[in-house]
Formats: sequence, structure tokens, C-alpha cells
Amino acid sequence: MAIEINPAHARRKRLTQGIAFGTFRILSYGIALLLFYILGFIIVKGIGVINWDFLTLPPTDGMTKGGIWPAIVGTFYLMIGSAVISFPLGVMSGIYMNEYAPKGALVKFIRTMTNNLAGIPSIVFGLFGMAFFVNYLGFGDSIIAGSFTLGLLAMPIVIRTTEEAFKVIPDSYREGSLALGATKAQTIWKVLLPMAMPRIITGLILSLGRVSGETAPILFTCAAYFLPKLPASMFDQCMALPYHLYVVATSGTDIDAQIPIAYGTAFVLIVIVLAMNLLANGIRKHFEKKLNQK
Repeated sequence: MAIEINPAHARRKRLTQGIAFGTFRILSYGIALLLFYILGFIIVKGIGVINWDFLTLPPTDGMTKGGIWPAIVGTFYLMIGSAVISFPLGVMSGIYMNEYAPKGALVKFIRTMTNNLAGIPSIVFGLFGMAFFVNYLGFGDSIIAGSFTLGLLAMPIVIRTTEEAFKVIPDSYREGSLALGATKAQTIWKVLLPMAMPRIITGLILSLGRVSGETAPILFTCAAYFLPKLPASMFDQCMALPYHLYVVATSGTDIDAQIPIAYGTAFVLIVIVLAMNLLANGIRKHFEKKLNQK
């Protein structure tokens, strides 16, 4: 039995699809152009400031001269500290939710709370870090307080990334490993975790790219206005690129002299975030290639 197709209906359907796809295409191009405009603006304004002294010297003369070396080092200290905190806890939490926790209302509630935690404004994390880590635990304004606060900020991303990475692995791998006599823990460690690692590492590095640009959490927990010396321990304050950018752009004795430094700081921060994204992509491809070779 032949099915008759209404030509007018077919034309309306094609027209609707064309309008929808055209709208999405225009929006995509518009977002890409806006992103390139912002990046181009920062690069043009900041590239002239970049030199060896700017990258290796501390700020001087009321932050109107010198460089941003202490801020670069402090930013990496905070990124490493937040990774040490968020990665093991986030991965273990994601594994528990997908592999051990009974499916039901409790897991749905935890997942909802994790998603809500990822959407909380960063300034709320900063206020919590100041109240709990700085004051209650007595860490003071320090790298360790800032690392814990940024670790909490990054943890929801790591948890959700780990859970999704394990969720896409077919159950046949679990069943095959258990049928060969492996325990559940051995199956997770030897079979599932290597397969999920590319996505987990990608999520971790992308979360670090996010925390590297956060200002509010470190404003209340560890950031120093001016600190020409490098921190000697995890209980010292540190400078950081996001807060340094905020300071030189909004306060000081000579704003006109500080604005070029602000653009240079923004340029370095963008380069760090871009490098983190490229590193995430490279590590993911490396792990995928190793898995394909096995």
C-alpha cells in the first residue's frame, strides 16, 4: 500500500527545518565570532607587555612596573592543591555512585545535589572557605585554605565526569570480568578505570582550567594584594593571576600605568587556560590510543 505524501506538508517541514538549522548556525557563528573578538582584543592589548622580565620578576613601584612571577607561581600552587583535593575524592565518589550505590531515590538525590553544587556561585564557596577553613579550622589566609575551597568548587565536575565515564562502559565488560573470577574491586581497578581514565582526566583538567580563573574564592581565603616573595609553605598567602588582574585594573596609585599590566595579566591567564584545554585533549587522545593498542 503506497503512502501518499502531501507536497505542501513536505514543503512546510523542509522550510521549518531550514529556519531552525539556519538559526542555530547563525547563533553558533555569532558565539564563535564573539569569542574570537574577545580573545583578539585581549591579545592585541596584552601582547605588547609580554617579555621575559614581565614573566619572571615581581611587581614593583606600586604594581606599575615589574612582572607577575609571584602571581603565576601562586596560581599553579592553587591549581595543584585543588587537584590533590578534588581528584581522589571526586573520582571515588563518582565510582561509588555508579558502581556501588543502590539505584534509587538516594542516588537521585545525591546526583541532584551534586548538580546544584556545581551551579552555586563561586563567591558562596569563598564565604564558606573563609568561615570554615580560614576561621574555624584555623588555617588563616593561606594556600591550603584556598586549595580546599577551590577543590570543593571543582569536585562536582570531577564527580559528574567520573560517573558519566563509568556509565558509558558496557555492562558486558563488568560481567565478563566477574565471570572470570575477578572481584568487583579488581574489575573496577583493572578493567573499568583504565577505560574511563581518558574522560576522567579530561574532566579534571577542564575543572582546573575553571578554578585557575576564579577570583571570589581566593579573595576570601588566600590571595594577597602585594607579595613580592614566593610563599615558603602551604600556610602562607600567595598572589594569584585572577586577583592580581582585579587589583591592577581597579585600584592603585596610577591606573593609566597599570592598565597595560592588567591586559598582560589577562593574556597570560588566557594562555594558561588554553594550555590546560589543549593538555586535556592531548591526554585524552594518549589514553585512547593506549586503550586501542591493547
